[in-house]
Amino acid sequence: MSTSTNLRASQKYKKRSTLVTMFRQLRKNKGAIIGLVLMLGIVSLALLAPVIFDYQEDVIGMNIRERLQGPSAKHWFGTDDMGRDILARVVWGARYSVAVGVVAVLIALVLGATLGAAAGYIGGPFENIIMRLTDIFSSIPSVLMAIAVVSALGKSTANLMLAVGIASTAPFVRVARAAAMTVRAEEFIESARAIGMPEWQIVLLHVLPNCVSQIIVQATLRVGSAIISSAQLSFLGLGVPAPAPEWGSMLASGRAYIRGYSYMTLFPGLAIMVTVLSLNLIGDGLRDALDPKLKR
Repeated sequence: MSTSTNLRASQKYKKRSTLVTMFRQLRKNKGAIIGLVLMLGIVSLALLAPVIFDYQEDVIGMNIRERLQGPSAKHWFGTDDMGRDILARVVWGARYSVAVGVVAVLIALVLGATLGAAAGYIGGPFENIIMRLTDIFSSIPSVLMAIAVVSALGKSTANLMLAVGIASTAPFVRVARAAAMTVRAEEFIESARAIGMPEWQIVLLHVLPNCVSQIIVQATLRVGSAIISSAQLSFLGLGVPAPAPEWGSMLASGRAYIRGYSYMTLFPGLAIMVTVLSLNLIGDGLRDALDPKLKR
């Protein structure tokens, strides 16, 4: 009992000290701070979208009299071919695009991290099977795999999240496996075995938590990729069903008017670019903060 208590206490202290060190290093990275501020602004707008704009009237309601108006004081981003306010659609679109990216990465994280940590810890034939399957999935372009999943399951927001999540699983398997292989021979793993802890519990309670730093960085970077993948599928008509204001579908509807009304594609494209850029800046900052070689 005392061994188990000491093990938990040491893990808790290690986790706390790692978080404190990470935040100290992160504050020194100006790029990460800029990315964090941008991302907080995007998330805040997404959360406040129902307060700022009425969904039925401003986002999906058609107003043919005001169609194809350029940016003005009344419509900051202009209006589209249906007379809908583009600013309202871009702000509401953040709710769809960011949500799809986050949920898809959570699906990939749960599947990939669990399989990768188990493969790295157990080894042997089980590891070979998992990694060969991962190689097969990695050889298929992620967008093509997502298209196949959406085509098989049907077009919906939930299926889009699942498709992008499955297509993003392979990187998490590799990262979690590599991290698990470095900790499986540590003393706290041997202590857990010595007190009779089941193997599956060791993987969940001790191996996976020690892979967190690498997984966090990978997850942050993959959210941006997931947003781009969901926008690609929506651009192809396989994403969030119309008339929902997803950024990729807005680009698709605006491409027919790109010569005379370029603002229809400019603002959704900028929204994707700024969101992905901010996530990449945060991911780079986290990677530097969690790298032991860069800690002072």
